Amino acid sequence: MWYNNILETIGNTPLVKLNKVTRQLKGTILAKIETSNPGNSIKDRMAIKMIEDAEKAGLLKPGGTIIEGTSGNTGMGLAMAAVVKGYRCIFTTTDKQSKEKIDALRAFGAEVIVCPTNVDPEDPRSYYSVSSRLQKEIPNAWKANQYDNPSNSLAHYEQTGPEIWTQTEGKITHLVAGVGTGGTISGVAKYLREQNPEIKVWGIDTYGSVFKKYKETGIFDKNEIYPYITEGIGEDFLPENVNFSLIDIFEKVTDQDAALMTRDLARKEGIFAGNSAGAAVAGLLQLGSSLKEEDVVVIIFHDHGSRYMGKMYNEDWLRERGFLEDEKLTAKSILKKRGEQAIVTADVAQSVVETFNLMKTLNISQIPVTQQGMVIGKVTESDILSSLLENPMLKSSPVEAIMSKPFPFVDLNTSIDKISSLINKDTQAVLVEDAYGKINIITQYDIINAISEF
Repeated sequence: MWYNNILETIGNTPLVKLNKVTRQLKGTILAKIETSNPGNSIKDRMAIKMIEDAEKAGLLKPGGTIIEGTSGNTGMGLAMAAVVKGYRCIFTTTDKQSKEKIDALRAFGAEVIVCPTNVDPEDPRSYYSVSSRLQKEIPNAWKANQYDNPSNSLAHYEQTGPEIWTQTEGKITHLVAGVGTGGTISGVAKYLREQNPEIKVWGIDTYGSVFKKYKETGIFDKNEIYPYITEGIGEDFLPENVNFSLIDIFEKVTDQDAALMTRDLARKEGIFAGNSAGAAVAGLLQLGSSLKEEDVVVIIFHDHGSRYMGKMYNEDWLRERGFLEDEKLTAKSILKKRGEQAIVTADVAQSVVETFNLMKTLNISQIPVTQQGMVIGKVTESDILSSLLENPMLKSSPVEAIMSKPFPFVDLNTSIDKISSLINKDTQAVLVEDAYGKINIITQYDIINAISEF
């Protein structure tokens, strides 16, 4: 058996039991692994549904242009379908989205316009507004409008919901999913509630989003809106696809908890999933005390971890945001292990021979060069040797004449992996400014010493 094209492989994704990250919870916790779709995301389902419904309605004509505001996953599904069906794609997205997502869209031949995150949806610079303007300006263009397009929810009512019901043999008691456009949770919930009205539906939200307060009070509070890091869930407006009557409660999860749980899914379950999966599991852990042994919980894992390599799966990125404790050696812990050690520098006006004598006296092989206290370069033994072999008269010249570019600066939270990658035959040390503004040097010897004591 074979498929006629890649679009026919969408759906029928596996349901996998979680064993470690949810071990403190009662019940059976299952993950719906949507990464096995050809575009590695659940959005493949609604992307093809929206296109097919638009074709039937005469809204999308042969040779047309598909326009959408997307964080990446919907765009991937639309772009994949556009390749097969012969459409052009133009996507707008926000500058908070991972580079991997944007690069993936461009890999399918889509045009991507990056817009600022921290503006109101009505602002002409927002990715919503820019996509709407393009739809009006470009002939034979159709905007998918995933937030308000009913085909989004319908795809999950027709496909994802029935799959979950069949896979759990009708035993599902709780549905947990991050809420962004609302299509997934609303479509699945509608189908499942028709089979069993007692099924609980828990929506996962993020701080900086309006959903939770709106559900609880009916108030759209702009004071709830502020920038957040978590991708794929939360909004600063109310999409028509969010059916609040079908969602029992919303639970907010911090950026840190979502990011660290995303990482834990790979490390503890072997599941390489995206940021919204981490948020959903973290949210379930916050809500899970009410679960019973007989409960069967299904969590939607929307997309693939490969789209977050520069973020949630990058330890330096996590440390820079204060999300990760010092599990590995960092610049800070290397300095702490080494102890207090004054940095020796050469002034830019010192002669080459004076600088060499200083290095010889202190038995050091490289030295930063400063000008009025600022590091502007470095000199190594090999710099001096090669310069004097070429021109012995340089020994009385200012060291500035032979210095090379300065050692790279790192911050205190930079991991030993990153520091080691910066050190090579041309760069034999890095500089770091401590909490008091004092500059320290970390050499290859310091790194080896720290590892041996770790």
